[in-house]
Amino acid sequence: MDGQTIVAPVVISPRPAPQHIARPAPVVGPPLGMLAELTHRCPLQCGYCSNPINLLKANREVDTAGWLSILEQAADLGILQIHLSGGEPTLRSDLEQFVALLARKGVYTNLITAGTVLTRDRLFALRDMGLDHLQLSIQSVRADLSDKIGNIKGGLAKKLALAGWVKESGLPLTLNAPVHRHNIMDTGAVIDLALELGADRVEIANVQYYGWAAVNKAALMPEWAQVLEQKAVVEEARERLKGILNIDFVTPDYYAKYPKPCMGGWATDVLNVTPEGKVLPCHAAESLTGINFENATQTPLADIWYKSESFNRYRGYDWMTDLCNSCDRVDNCFGGCRCQAMALTGAAENADPACIKSPHHHLMAEITGGYAGEQAPPFVYRRITAQN
Repeated sequence: MDGQTIVAPVVISPRPAPQHIARPAPVVGPPLGMLAELTHRCPLQCGYCSNPINLLKANREVDTAGWLSILEQAADLGILQIHLSGGEPTLRSDLEQFVALLARKGVYTNLITAGTVLTRDRLFALRDMGLDHLQLSIQSVRADLSDKIGNIKGGLAKKLALAGWVKESGLPLTLNAPVHRHNIMDTGAVIDLALELGADRVEIANVQYYGWAAVNKAALMPEWAQVLEQKAVVEEARERLKGILNIDFVTPDYYAKYPKPCMGGWATDVLNVTPEGKVLPCHAAESLTGINFENATQTPLADIWYKSESFNRYRGYDWMTDLCNSCDRVDNCFGGCRCQAMALTGAAENADPACIKSPHHHLMAEITGGYAGEQAPPFVYRRITAQN
């Protein structure tokens, strides 16, 4: 994130655990935002998708009445902004009803879309019903590579057409560019495209290795030299375009010195609702074992946010190891990502291995070193199968 320094991976030895520091219990206020994953269905099959491997079929999605209830509860809970996401949210024929309800409730809505099935007429109808913002994903600025990454033909042309309609409609536009070894060298071209399209903001988002991205890690992991060059491109563009284009930069964890403050801290600001109604502190939280995440179709959203064991489990500091609890950076990173700690160390309570102070930080160097110089294998594409 902003201000984070990327350093070359190093191997460090375990260090003695410092003393635990007593800290006040967390004060839990209302969530500021919510990610509403309306469906796992999507016309794209991107190998970096953070959706779970077991994608949910349409017949298990929360129905219209259920989603309307969840969204109304979210507004009453005090949520200020809701991101309508997926999969591809525009595959839901009831999307207009959701936007209209949230507009009546005064909630800011952001539609997160791949942009390949949304028509001009429907976009303008959504705007007229109160949609506030649109975020469009860009797999590549090159048509052939865009098709390869998304496993779809003609995707880039459809996205560019939609971007033009968004600006015609007067809605703010964000471009989201998931970055990996196949497109990292085009970072400057993505920023140029954002300017050309009149975008207000561009997200240079290095892929995080959850869901399908974890399956495709060898195909996606960039090399250290590429990351350094990308960082220089972003820093130069930020300085040159200050006041013209907002550039968000999500650094790749596997080359970081310190972890990101994942979600601003566990269950601190944001909640995530899956297509079947499960409520999560982050989109990847179901990868953690031994936690029961409640369903908003069965339990009031307010009770889940304030009272559930799953949301209170990693709030505050008491769950942390002494290494994290006594660190002077704890209020910057909140221990980092629980899902990454679980995936790489086997225990969600451990410090995020992205941290240079972690005794497991060497795992990052071993993983990136294992892929250095290797030819990228083919993508395992994201698909909903008969087993899902």
